[in-house]
Amino acid sequence: MSVQSVIENKLSDTFSPDFMQVENESHMHSVPVNSETHFKVIVVTDQFDGKSRVQRHQLINKLLSDELKGPVHALSMQTHTVAEWQERNQSVLTSPLCHGGSKQQD
Repeated sequence: MSVQSVIENKLSDTFSPDFMQVENESHMHSVPVNSETHFKVIVVTDQFDGKSRVQRHQLINKLLSDELKGPVHALSMQTHTVAEWQERNQSVLTSPLCHGGSKQQD
């Protein structure tokens, strides 16, 4: 099973999100082709009600601790309650391009 599938399954099983998106952003970094090392997750669930952004990220970091110890080098998170997601007009922030390694622009 791919790392992305494992992440998707864990997030879905734990949070039963109203919206979830897992993006492999490895291609934007200086890693071999077809790597699964850099991910962005967007999780929208009312299970985040009353929790700070730090607490939400801690929940996800704990859930994905095995992946973060191994194949996943970087994990970007956007965590929202359903109400926050609606206030944001369901918009996803874009990730910046990598500025290191062989992807660096001169």
